[in-house]
Amino acid sequence: MRKDETNNVKKLVSDLKKLIWKKQCETSKVINAKLIELYWEMGEMICHRQEEYGWGKSVVEVLSNELKREFPDSLGYSAPNLWRMRNFYLTYCHSEKLAPLVKDLSWSNNLLIMEKCKDDLEKEFYIQMVRRYGWSKRTLTNFIENKTYEKYLLNQTNFDLTIPQEQKMEARLAVKDEYVFNFIDLLPDYSEYEMEQELIKHLTKFLSEMGDDFMFYRDRYHYQVDGRDFYIDLVLYHRILKSYVAIDLKIGDFEPEYAGKMQFYLSSLDKLVKLPEDNPSIGIIVCKNKNKTVVEYTLERTNAPMGVSTYQLKNTLPDNLKDMLPSPEEIANILTVFDKNDSDK
Repeated sequence: MRKDETNNVKKLVSDLKKLIWKKQCETSKVINAKLIELYWEMGEMICHRQEEYGWGKSVVEVLSNELKREFPDSLGYSAPNLWRMRNFYLTYCHSEKLAPLVKDLSWSNNLLIMEKCKDDLEKEFYIQMVRRYGWSKRTLTNFIENKTYEKYLLNQTNFDLTIPQEQKMEARLAVKDEYVFNFIDLLPDYSEYEMEQELIKHLTKFLSEMGDDFMFYRDRYHYQVDGRDFYIDLVLYHRILKSYVAIDLKIGDFEPEYAGKMQFYLSSLDKLVKLPEDNPSIGIIVCKNKNKTVVEYTLERTNAPMGVSTYQLKNTLPDNLKDMLPSPEEIANILTVFDKNDSDK
């Protein structure tokens, strides 16, 4: 076979693979939609018959046994799952907005949202996120456990004014209102540099806390402007936004001047690092504390895309100080002395 024929065959194979994957994906979506429709209608029938005949929970066990006997190869007809179908119908049957959306989610994701989310607004948030980004059950579980909905509502950014419409949602999801760095050990008088080094030391855990779509680019990013040296604490890359992300660590309260400094950092990244196919860089100022009103006023007139977050550390002693603690017996003796002093007063 000639070289040009070989290339044509390879191209045909590639096109056929893409077609098969596309049709398999479309088929999978149709099958899933039909399965959710089936579970909805089963839940509806069970609910209505219970109301009509006054049946209790025990009837679900009878139904399960009969269905498993008739459909032995099907795994979805256990008594708990039939009860979930009933609850699934009751959860969404009165919501004209959410009922049409749930058919686009897998049964496992639907159950997770139904059982873990408190109200319709929270449910809608996660349903829309799964539909838009195709989150797996594991990814959805992580977002729910990390209180993404609450942090999305609370986080403070200026992305509504500085990010294109099609990127706003993903950008807001990329910035949490608070980060928990409970994997680092620092002395009480730690510096920003020491905190930065601890985060780099535990890079995998740090990136996990930042979010699944962040990748590490560089720490202590150094550059010069007219002979002056400047350093950005941490530079990450967000693979969905296709943006570099400057992280500025502050161990104290947020101050308005930090936004001006971050704006300078982002201009520098866009000129020195950003490639033509990348989107403009964004910044996250991470402080120990912040006054939300001060942050709001600061970001209102700031033109560069950025957010302001807080962080907390675990409330335990570093390992190198744990050995200095008294033993349980010594602590008991100390408390005994305290009790004696109190009784002598």
